[in-house]
Amino acid sequence: MSELQDMDSPGERGVVGSGAADPDAVLELEDITMSFGANQVLKGVNLQLRPGRVTALLGANGAGKSTLIKILSGVYADHGGRIQINGLPVVMDTPLAAARHGIQTVHQRIDETIVPGLTVAENLVFEEIVRGEIPPVRSLRRLLPRAREIASTLELGWSDATLTKDVFELGNADSQMLLLARALSQRPKVLVLDEPTSTLSASEVDRLFTLIRRLCSEGVAILYVTHRLSEVHQIADDLVVLRDGQVKSRQRAPFDMAEAVRSMLGESTLTQSSQLVEQRGTQVALHLERVQLLRRSEPIDLDLRYGEVTGIIGLIGAGKSELARGIFGADRWRQGTMLLDGEAYAPRHTKDAVRHRIYLVPEDRTAEAMLPGWSVAWTKSLPFLGAVSRAGILHFGRERTDGGNLIRDFGVVSTGPDQAMDALSGGNQQKVVVGRWMQAGPRVMLLDEPFRGVDIGARGDIAHRAREQASEGACVVVLTSDVEEIRAIADRIIVLVEGEIRLDSYTTEIDNDAIVTSMSEVA
Repeated sequence: MSELQDMDSPGERGVVGSGAADPDAVLELEDITMSFGANQVLKGVNLQLRPGRVTALLGANGAGKSTLIKILSGVYADHGGRIQINGLPVVMDTPLAAARHGIQTVHQRIDETIVPGLTVAENLVFEEIVRGEIPPVRSLRRLLPRAREIASTLELGWSDATLTKDVFELGNADSQMLLLARALSQRPKVLVLDEPTSTLSASEVDRLFTLIRRLCSEGVAILYVTHRLSEVHQIADDLVVLRDGQVKSRQRAPFDMAEAVRSMLGESTLTQSSQLVEQRGTQVALHLERVQLLRRSEPIDLDLRYGEVTGIIGLIGAGKSELARGIFGADRWRQGTMLLDGEAYAPRHTKDAVRHRIYLVPEDRTAEAMLPGWSVAWTKSLPFLGAVSRAGILHFGRERTDGGNLIRDFGVVSTGPDQAMDALSGGNQQKVVVGRWMQAGPRVMLLDEPFRGVDIGARGDIAHRAREQASEGACVVVLTSDVEEIRAIADRIIVLVEGEIRLDSYTTEIDNDAIVTSMSEVA
């Protein structure tokens, strides 16, 4: 087990940057808070980054990582607490101010920092143009020497033909390299890398790690935000876990990854749940063969059976959503085939899945399962317009009746089928989204993070309905990152780590320690 010392605050274990002033830190965050309305996202974060060291920042969805990164980047200025650079308080109220203080950030979302409509060369020198260091010129040729110089930072070897083409012609990996080269050209004191390997190949990751080690040797402090535990082992010197807006764990290499995963998930989620009456299916519904979920993962084989709830658990980026979306026809896998009831099944579109009665409740219901301003009745009927139409004409009375039945059967708290989905609570929205599929008699029911943003009462209702569907013969698959949730609903538990299966057992055969240990395994 790694070195763990006295806790600095309730629930916080650590050795690295405990919150006391650190004379060696190049960057120090003291009691950082941030709220959006009544929602407090950061609750007194203390963090120190030292020259020449890589600090890995881990945290589940909603932990506050993105908000913290945006504070460091100067995007969010109205936060509480204090930021110090080399022991002196600073105010970073814009991204330019952050850059002036020596902080450069390479964001995970490329579209947030790539400037559309400009060339590769213009994007490479963009920050220098904004700061007035390079005068804006109409001749692209005058920018090329500096663009070549910046590209050479990473030995990109891009030709003038590449530098002069539209930036959107670059692939994701090259765009990521562009942003990294642009950041490094400013000779930062602190470099923040947000999921930097998400679009990179194995060889490109090796190249990035070589660069990170070189930067460390030159005294740069690096905050490395990732969900890949194997990368933490490879590159990090220190590890910090953020959960619910607070630092919960700190370690220095060598790391105890099981401890880190426990800190991410929370001790309360690891208490043994009451035992379910376990159901074991025998008939295979879906057979997956040599399916590659992620760019650098090995292919997997998997059987999903009727008459049981299969729980698939993994941290962010484990490949859970990729698995569900591939089965539903929303995305295509890199390789692999499927059999449905022994016959070839290769959906080219979600409508192919719906025709086979394979349904998905997506991870983000607001973006992928609802339309702004739509009523409960409209939302319910959307995937099944043929059932409420005659001769191509929508039957509004039938639609309202179906919406009312859903409200009644799933206990949706609503004024009626005409009420807008936007006006419902998160739990009631989820009941509508889940209920519209379950009322259609699923053959395979896929539920991706079905309890996220849902109150405890709605969680129980949805879990009961899912198990009821399985007992009636459906193949039910629940995907989540929460141990407590998976123990409360699943008959069989599969652990995914970076796109690969690390554990596949029935719930009566394993305990929580086995699940957490499997989730913390690295290749």
